[in-house]
Order: sequence, then C-alpha cells, then structure tokens
Amino acid sequence: MKLIPVVILFAVIVSGCASSVVVKEANVRHSPAELLRKELASRFHDPEFFNAFWGVKIQSLKTGQIIYQQNANKSFMPASNLKLYTTSAALTMLTPEFRYVTKLETNGSTAGGILTGDVYLKGSGDPTICGRYNGGNVILTFQQWADSLKAAGIREIKGNIVGDNSAFDGSAYGAGWAADYETDWYAAQMGGIVFNDNCVDMTVTAGDSVGAPARISWNPNTKYISVVNETVTTPPDSNPPGYYISFHRAWSSNVVHVSGDFPINKPAWHESISVDNPARYAATVLKEVLEREGITVDGEAEDIHEARIKPDYESATTLATYTSPELSVIVETINKRSQNLYAEQLFRTMGMVFFGHGNMRTGRYVAYPLYSRWGIDTTRIQMHDGCGLSPDDMVSPTTTVSVLTAMYHGKYFKPFYESLPIAGVDGSLRYRMKGTAAENNVHAKTGTIEHVSSLSGYVTDKDGEVFVFSMMVNHFTVPTSLAEKAEDGVCERLASFSMNEGMESQNNRSGK
Repeated sequence: MKLIPVVILFAVIVSGCASSVVVKEANVRHSPAELLRKELASRFHDPEFFNAFWGVKIQSLKTGQIIYQQNANKSFMPASNLKLYTTSAALTMLTPEFRYVTKLETNGSTAGGILTGDVYLKGSGDPTICGRYNGGNVILTFQQWADSLKAAGIREIKGNIVGDNSAFDGSAYGAGWAADYETDWYAAQMGGIVFNDNCVDMTVTAGDSVGAPARISWNPNTKYISVVNETVTTPPDSNPPGYYISFHRAWSSNVVHVSGDFPINKPAWHESISVDNPARYAATVLKEVLEREGITVDGEAEDIHEARIKPDYESATTLATYTSPELSVIVETINKRSQNLYAEQLFRTMGMVFFGHGNMRTGRYVAYPLYSRWGIDTTRIQMHDGCGLSPDDMVSPTTTVSVLTAMYHGKYFKPFYESLPIAGVDGSLRYRMKGTAAENNVHAKTGTIEHVSSLSGYVTDKDGEVFVFSMMVNHFTVPTSLAEKAEDGVCERLASFSMNEGMESQNNRSGK
C-alpha cells in the first residue's frame, strides 16, 4: 500500500519533466542557416529519388561555413561537371591567353607556279577550325590558305595533301564510351587535327511530294561522306506529335544512313554527324577547297599514318598558318555549350604542351598535381576522359567544391566564372530558373547522361554572400526533368536566402 504514493509521485515528476522539455523546445531559436539546412534536407529526401543517391555540398565562400552537405565525400559519376576540372586546370596551367597554331607546311620546292612535294596540314590539337568563330563559314580557314598559296604564285601541287594529327596519340575515343555513340556529334573522334568539330552538318527537308524521299544536304559539301537516303515524305502533320529522323554511320565507315518519315509541312531537320578519321577528312576538304579556288592538286588526300612518312619540319617551308582564339574563348564554348570534343582536346593539350605528347595520361600528369595543391586527394577521383561522358569517371561534391573554391580565390576566376552557363540567360541553363531570384545570378555547369544529373557552381544570396555548391544525383529512374527541378529549387532558395530572414519574428516570440 505504501508503493502507491511513490508511483504517483514518480508519474508526476516524469510528467513535469516532459512538460518542461516541451516548453523549452518551443522556445528554441533556430538560426536562419539551421532552418535553411532543414529545408534543404527535406528537398533531397524527396520520395521520387528513394532508389537514387544524392551527393551535395553547399558552402559559404566568405566564412567557409558548410550550409548543407549530404554524401559529400562519396564518389559520383559527374557527367559534364567533369568539364569544371578540365577547364579550371587548363586556364591555370596554360593561361587564358594561350592560343593554338596550326600550320600548312611542305618539304617540297616551288618553281614556275608548281609546288613539287607533299603539303602537310600539321595539327596542333586546335578544335576551333570551324564556322563557330568564322561567321558560320566552316571552310573559311581553308579558303584563306588557298589565297595564301595563290599569293605565293602556287597554281599546282604535285603531291598529296597529308593530315598530320600526330600531336596527339592514344585512342580517338574516351575510355568507356558506348559503341552506340559512334554517330553522334557529342562523341566525335579526337586527335591532333579537328575540322568542323570533326562532323558534317546535315539538313533534311521535305521532298517535292508525298511518297518522295526527303531532301538531304550537308555542310561542308564534301565527297568524304556518302549518304543512303531511306526517308519518305509523308502527308501534312502525319506522325504526331512530332517526327523523327534517324542517322546511323557504321563503325569505321563514312556512309551515313538517313531514315524516317518526314511530314511535308514540317521545317528542316538539322543534325551534326561525326566522321571517321578526322585527319583524312580535313585533308580531303582542304584538297577540295584548293581545287575549287583554282589550285590543281595532282595527288590524294590522306592521313600521316596512311602516308607512312615522317616530315622533316625543321627544314620545312611554312605555307600558311591559322591561329586560334584565346583559350578563354575556347573554355567558354566548352562550358556554355558543354562541348565534349573541345574538353577532350584541351585536356590532352596540357599533356602535349608540358610533356610533348597529347593524351589522357600526360594530361593527368599536368592536372593532378594542381588538384593536389588545391587540397584534393587525387587517389579519390577518376578521370578517364576530359568531358564526363565516360561512366568510369568519379568525383565527389567535396572535390568539386574544392575546384570551384580554388578558382574563386585564384588568378583566373573571371574568365572561368564568365565561361559558366548563367541561369535563365545562356548556355545549358538558358531555359532554367527563369523568373526567379536565381535568374542571371547562378553561374553553374550542368551535367547529364543516362541516370545522372549534376549542377555545380556559384550563387549569390540576398545579402550579397556567395555560396559555392555541387549537387549530383546518380541512379535515378524518374525523368531527368525532376532532378533538374530539384537542383533549380535549391538554387532559387539559396538566391532568395538571407542570414537575417525570420529573425524578427523569432525575436518577437521570445519577447525581445
């Protein structure tokens, strides 16, 4: 009987303690950063991604405070976020003023308007001989070279046009690239010579009548490729809600099969298709241009490996040169457009400049020591290409934030920052975050391959504080648009964030 009061007393004490805890919790003041952290956590635990993995790190560049992190040190496939590693290293090691020089050279002799001997297109790894920097004229450089030859009195070449791509060695593709990428522009072959992004630009338009083949043309207008037209012009608005044209180029072939139904009332379809053997492609188009400009070429177009010769460049005569735009311009093309080939060329160029051979191995010899100086443990990253197309690439949000932080405090932040897509304005972020606080604020690199989405860069909050962030998600099975929506929502929240938000209402609740 004496136990009953004791039990009652214990219950009262416990009840009182619980009441006291509740009261104290109600009076807890959470800082704006803590509240933001809770909000972000809920975003990254969206049930849509229950079978996926998010890796996130968001940090203040002013104080170093980590605003939020989740799986920040885990390895993720970064997709095109890997271009941040390539372009940051290239800007730092080569400098923004670096330019490529491509030469047209010969060991032959000239007499009476006839050049006797082979002409070498000596590649330097330059990706910019194309229409992008020449007002849309993809053959302008070759036309200018023809003018230089004519100005020197040359009207005939008794020899071959040889594409020398030996500035780079190794595979023409990144390690782990899928075989079914062969036709696509974003997986164009790399090497010492690049012309028109190592692609032909194809245009398909409706035929004259229903049932007729569609019309197909390509630029440059070259015989290097041939086209098998398997298309059919169909009635107006057939095949709703859209139409689809398929392009296929078989392995080691330059025969392009084009198939599909083309409604007679639809606008032109444009597609860039990669070519096989870019060195011989460039030599072929150069030969065709020279002949159209009135210079007879008696020989063939071939690449240096087919020719089985080793030119003596020390005693060679330079016939013409092409100098690229500055590296800062090339880096902007890489990051804004997410141009894979340019990133591959740039990573190998670092190896060529510092070690005399351009390949992924020598590129890593240049880049990895730099990353180490930036505080990155390079045994924890894997770079099997320079653009992020390989599924074997692995980095973490932490290492990515380290790259971005190092560039922010480094000498070449301005060209790096300006190269990144701007939310709602340009590049791969042109149509994202429009009409929000993130528009014209976020500068960040996108990254997308199958089951992978990433976004890493910089955002400025309402107080003017700059945050560096990296968000990566792997293995999701929902549409990529949902991953991008989540990334955009975080950026929009950070752009509208203030360290002072909510403090006034909290002060009022606490009686201050």
